[in-house]
Amino acid sequence: MFLVGILSWWYKNGWADQIQTMKDRLESSADFFSVGQLASTIFAPFRQISASKVSGSIGDKLRAFLDRTISRFVGAAVRIFMIIFGLTAMFIQIVFGVIVIIIWPIIPFFVVIGLIMMIIGWVPRWTI
Repeated sequence: MFLVGILSWWYKNGWADQIQTMKDRLESSADFFSVGQLASTIFAPFRQISASKVSGSIGDKLRAFLDRTISRFVGAAVRIFMIIFGLTAMFIQIVFGVIVIIIWPIIPFFVVIGLIMMIIGWVPRWTI
């Protein structure tokens, strides 16, 4: 009865927990890298404090406009880099998560295979 309980958890709740864990990791990574927020503010000024509202000569206004434009391009470059880095990290998590989800149902068979190998006396070559 104990073995039936373990196997029913493994193939039912355990598998569902692995899928939920993968989803939670992806959501956490998307939140950590702020992919959605960075994408929605891609051309917003980057740490622009002094050039927001400028009054004065046309030269001062032109300088403030150029400062804001350069700041937007720097901000876009930084945001694009972070979006690419975050999406790469999420892609790696997806690949490993899919591998875990695919391998999950066959892991209990490794115990049986190991017991059979132990009984027949098989020893790996690297331990000889």
